Amino acid sequence: MATDVYSLASPTRTAVLFVECQRGVIGAGGVLPALTEAACPVLPALARLADGARAAGALVVHLLYVPAAGNRSSNRKPPLFGHVLRQMSDWTADHPATQVVDEIGTLPDDLVFPRHSGLSPTHATETFHVLRNIGITTAVVAGGSANIAIPVVATEAADEGFDVVIARDAIYGTPAEHTASMLRHTLAFIATITTVDELLAALAAAEPSATQPAENGADEHPLALR
Repeated sequence: MATDVYSLASPTRTAVLFVECQRGVIGAGGVLPALTEAACPVLPALARLADGARAAGALVVHLLYVPAAGNRSSNRKPPLFGHVLRQMSDWTADHPATQVVDEIGTLPDDLVFPRHSGLSPTHATETFHVLRNIGITTAVVAGGSANIAIPVVATEAADEGFDVVIARDAIYGTPAEHTASMLRHTLAFIATITTVDELLAALAAAEPSATQPAENGADEHPLALR
């Protein structure tokens, strides 16, 4: 039986993970032109999701690829990296290619998790540990691509014990029919599939959870210094 997104979308327990929505991937002159083209019609929905999530009090998270050590940190094994390594040779934390696209933007309360290697945006990173400590229980996965990163992040989030939600109009991949097939035949078995409008309506209708991660006062701890 399908899970109702209204039962999952508590603003204080929901994080929206924007996967590689950075200029060097889906901005003008991105390293994978077909992916940039596929992302263009989805950008308005991504922008609406970011703005709506922030307005509702949900956490916005950016998962970015930022090579280190002159791009020597990038994995050379996957064929995908073989196609783009030279184009990323000058990428640094300050390079325009590693910045979030303007449509989504980065605000002070957002979290930014850059990684320096690997196909997976979340494997062996601190992302899920941090989200769990904050009190997040629902991970909304958005961005791209449906070819690799979206199913990987969704699977890893589910395996880490998070409820996973995907808005079908807030992911992109290439070709378009592959994205539709992934939503129907793969992602629907991992995540609750919805739309941006339905998700934002659920966030707006939800009552914020009063439960926060427990904190121990220093004077209450048996080992507190006196």
